[in-house]
Amino acid sequence: MAKKAYGASATPVRTPRDTEYAAFARITQRIRSSASKGTEDFAGLARALHDNRKLWTILATDVAGKTNGLPDQLRSQIIYLFGFVNLQSSKVLRGQASAEPLIEINTAIMRGLRQEARSE
Repeated sequence: MAKKAYGASATPVRTPRDTEYAAFARITQRIRSSASKGTEDFAGLARALHDNRKLWTILATDVAGKTNGLPDQLRSQIIYLFGFVNLQSSKVLRGQASAEPLIEINTAIMRGLRQEARSE
């Protein structure tokens, strides 16, 4: 009984980086799926873009904080991408642009999160 109680957990511990990666992966997949359906799933695309904007708002707010430990240049780049994501999302919703750049940006962020996790 004690072995069971104190033994190795079947659920792996999630790091903040793993949580960020999972959020980006989930939202990116929703954008990709909805965008591929065209106007058939406009509501799904709108929800996915809204959630993507919320995720980027959280990320930008975090990196803008004085206690954030990222290098200043990376923080500036993330703030710039936040602005681009907002603008591009508006264009996508108006039918003036593709969601593909948003998917590419999120995918690049996910690659960066994975590379940083490997180097720790």
